[in-house]
Amino acid sequence: MNIKNIYCTLLILFACVIQANAQEVLTIEQAMTIALENNFEIKIAKNNSKIGETNVTVGNAGMLPTATASIVDNNNITNSTQVRQDGTSTTLDNAKNNSLNYGVSLGWTVFDGMKMFARYDQLKELQKLGDAELKRTILVKIGQVNSAYYDLVQQQHQLAALDTTIVISKQRLTLAQNRFSIGKASKLEVLNAQVDLNSDQVALLRQKESYANAKILLNQYLARDPQIDFKVTNEVVVDNKLVLVDLMELAQKQNPALEAQVINKRIAELQLKQVRADRYPVLRLTTGYNFAESESSLGFTSENSSRGLNYGFNASMNIFDGFNQHRNEKVAKMQIENTQIAIEQQGMILNTQLSTAFQTYMTNLELIELEEDNEAIAKQNLDITLDKFKIGTITTIDFRTAQLNYVNAKVRYSNAQYEAKLSEIALKELAGNITF
Repeated sequence: MNIKNIYCTLLILFACVIQANAQEVLTIEQAMTIALENNFEIKIAKNNSKIGETNVTVGNAGMLPTATASIVDNNNITNSTQVRQDGTSTTLDNAKNNSLNYGVSLGWTVFDGMKMFARYDQLKELQKLGDAELKRTILVKIGQVNSAYYDLVQQQHQLAALDTTIVISKQRLTLAQNRFSIGKASKLEVLNAQVDLNSDQVALLRQKESYANAKILLNQYLARDPQIDFKVTNEVVVDNKLVLVDLMELAQKQNPALEAQVINKRIAELQLKQVRADRYPVLRLTTGYNFAESESSLGFTSENSSRGLNYGFNASMNIFDGFNQHRNEKVAKMQIENTQIAIEQQGMILNTQLSTAFQTYMTNLELIELEEDNEAIAKQNLDITLDKFKIGTITTIDFRTAQLNYVNAKVRYSNAQYEAKLSEIALKELAGNITF
């Protein structure tokens, strides 16, 4: 190798090292933090929760008085004729008449059958409903981030397995070429080794494509540039201490979907209180200070002005409204009944999902142990087969079989870890207990 080739090789290696170091190593904790800050659906849910919080005011419930300022200015030009009792008349064309009224009025509903208090409590429950929806959105999105992250970890393991098999395939091709050169192997053995190496390289390219697309998907969940490059850790830690009974107890307290159904029942009960309030009288106090001015070109009074305070109250009560009150109360009671049914239904769905996911979780934990043993056995078998292949005591078919068995064992072990992690995430999401 001449100096120029050595220099180019060193330059390429240096560039590769720089690129590798430039890649961000993204931990799962960092990914969840970024998602909580950037994810669009979480942002929308946060704003909706703030809207619910903003709406909880005594004014929105109707407890405070309302003050209104008003001004009315009327002007008209008419042709008028007035006939008096004595028979005389007065006619005026383009007679101008102006009136101006302005003032401030104050009204306050002091009693409406306690509807305003029920409305205030309902606004509080609506705020809690928004908080439950925010929690549900966060759990779903954090679950997606976890799933996408550990999918990348699993795919990194597959890339490593394929890298290993390509190294072995290259060794096999070199051995076949050496044996062919000294007359101990046929050209067919070299060609088979080359074909298998090409197949492994194709599989590696496909896996790199899948890995790159998985990165883009995770960047989407993190609401950042899809072209941002990064690495993930290689470790998959599965919590193998989950207990179904504990998860069910947590879900009854923390699952946001079930919590939302319980809140919906409270909202329906408060709606019934508001409907029943219509049976009682409504008492409203009013007061105001008004100014009035008027001008007339024709008539006994050419100008008039007044100002002063007015006050009073008005009361009303529903006596008969075509049985609509009875119908509204009946409908509100049925709405409460429906919300209770929805709570029971959601509880059953939740327990079913937990039981199913837990069964899958337990199976995957067993598969991790089995596949770990299989990988160790396949690795030992490959080492023995490679040694025998080097001395020419086994066929290339036997060697290829051992090689593929090792790669498949590594992939299955990685898949078992990934599937177990997905089961863990699903269980914690249902229990409302994902740590972030």
